[in-house]
Amino acid sequence: MDRSVWLKEIRRTLEAQEDLLAPSYDEQWGELAPLHRQFFDRFLSLCPPQAYILDAACGTGKYWPLILAGGRKLLGIDQSQGALNRAREKFPDIPSRKAGLQEMDFSQAFDGTSCMDALEMISPEDWPVVMGNFHRALKPKSWFYFTVEVTTRQDIEAAFAEGKRMGLPVVYGEAEWLTEGGYHWAQGGCYHYYPEIERVKGWVQEAGFQLSQDQAEGEYHHFLVRKA
Repeated sequence: MDRSVWLKEIRRTLEAQEDLLAPSYDEQWGELAPLHRQFFDRFLSLCPPQAYILDAACGTGKYWPLILAGGRKLLGIDQSQGALNRAREKFPDIPSRKAGLQEMDFSQAFDGTSCMDALEMISPEDWPVVMGNFHRALKPKSWFYFTVEVTTRQDIEAAFAEGKRMGLPVVYGEAEWLTEGGYHWAQGGCYHYYPEIERVKGWVQEAGFQLSQDQAEGEYHHFLVRKA
């Protein structure tokens, strides 16, 4: 199987799954985790008053009330039209646009940008592209806050071995989430890529960001970086 064709199919599947989840997303995952809230508040405090914020992979607008507080403006983008439709129902006056992280084409337009709970769905080939897109979108010396999902090495190794057994063009770190506590390469699974944290730091620096703070807690590693 050609890997580039496989990754395109993965993206189509992810978009369809996100559309299906959108109507019930807030009920299932709408609550903010404490460390997410803590980092998000710090990120916003570093942005100028009345900042213009890009919420990339914004989903249903989970973080929009925090962004809008204090007179800030925002633009939300997501590859899922279903998620954007739900966000517009809740925030009809807030602009949004259908776009994937790989297709962002902004240039020095924002005072800050966030990407929450989404980069685990980016393939290793696209990580440098996405980091470069975020860097270009920001004004000089502006801030970027994002999360990276993590899991155990045992689960990653099991998923990699299963993918190879099935003849899929996987690389180490890729998995599809099927049931809580396990991974399986199966139709209907949700693609995840779990990069080594040091590799994430490398992509951050290669894109032109300076790392300010990173912290691991539970299933997530939090990053706060600044455009150099």
